[in-house]
Amino acid sequence: MISSSTFSRHNYYSFLWHACFLALARNFMDVDTIMPAMLVEAGGNGLHIGLMTAIMLGGSSFTQLIFAPFISNHPYKKKFLLLGINSRVISLFFLSILLYFSIWGEYMIWLIFLLITVFSLGGAFANVSYTDMLGKLIDQSTRKSFFSIKQVLAGTVLFFSALLAKKVLTLAVFPINYGYMLLAGFGALLIASLGFWRLKEDIPSKMEIKSPGHFLSLVKTELAHNKRLVYFLGFINTMGISIALLPFVIRSVSIGFILFFLKERFKYRYLLYINAFLVIGLLAVLLLSKEMPPFILIFLTGGIIISIYMISMNGILLEISNTENRTLYIGIAGAGNIIPAVFPLLGGWVIVRAGYPLFFILFMLIILISLFLIYKLDCRK
Repeated sequence: MISSSTFSRHNYYSFLWHACFLALARNFMDVDTIMPAMLVEAGGNGLHIGLMTAIMLGGSSFTQLIFAPFISNHPYKKKFLLLGINSRVISLFFLSILLYFSIWGEYMIWLIFLLITVFSLGGAFANVSYTDMLGKLIDQSTRKSFFSIKQVLAGTVLFFSALLAKKVLTLAVFPINYGYMLLAGFGALLIASLGFWRLKEDIPSKMEIKSPGHFLSLVKTELAHNKRLVYFLGFINTMGISIALLPFVIRSVSIGFILFFLKERFKYRYLLYINAFLVIGLLAVLLLSKEMPPFILIFLTGGIIISIYMISMNGILLEISNTENRTLYIGIAGAGNIIPAVFPLLGGWVIVRAGYPLFFILFMLIILISLFLIYKLDCRK
């Protein structure tokens, strides 16, 4: 009989495989820049781009709350995970074909919307199953090492991926070069999906949800009885704005290495405190400096903040949930992560109306609130 530790080790490396090739694909499927260009070429206007942004940002997060009840009723989630990631793979392939052959026309706007919707919602659908399976298929004793080494590998691959993407962009002119980009993203994401095919889901997880009313009742019950979930939602809506506004997506590989070697010693709550003070310190420097601080300071601090946040968030969500209710919690967290989605728009309005000083002060006040929520979360692992 195969031991649970053997299953965990096998799944550990399968999840890492996916993380590495997903990082490789990320720079080749830059939907934030490619998709608006496609819509404009197809005859789209500002309304179309705004609707597309809403689908890609808000829609994909909110729909996790819709997907969670359905997925929760099934004890095994692998088939849903594969359905979600394969829908993204297929949509990327067809988007690359549209760009490569420059197929434009009146119907193109709706076809682009359809493929973008499939891509975005496929990610939301897969994420619910992904987090549930990650929590039950990797032993709790190895989770910290997993999140740390994942950050190291993903950050390293992401760096080289950016260099490759720059080369691909120079191979041809628009839109063919972006067709190459999405085709490369399709290939990398397809290889990444092989990690999910290799997963061995030997542990069932199920919470029976009979109706939408029953689901809302369960959400209300969990929010009433598990205050850590409430504080977690508050935290991702306060500290989460630092991730939404920092203009850096490069992760600090060194931070991942450090946390990997200190995995037996560090606790999530201390990481969160460090992160909050780093954000406040960076904002204070920006607010009080008469001249722009050195870019390298902002760049490195931003990388550390993003790294710690990404390593901690999934670990905390797994800690405050259990095998039975984890899918429900994922849906609640996805739909409840509202402020980071709208704060860039609010921040832009504040800057235009009142300038950067007031914006930085408002930013710092929100981060200060996160310190109280970190204390109440009381993450002891």
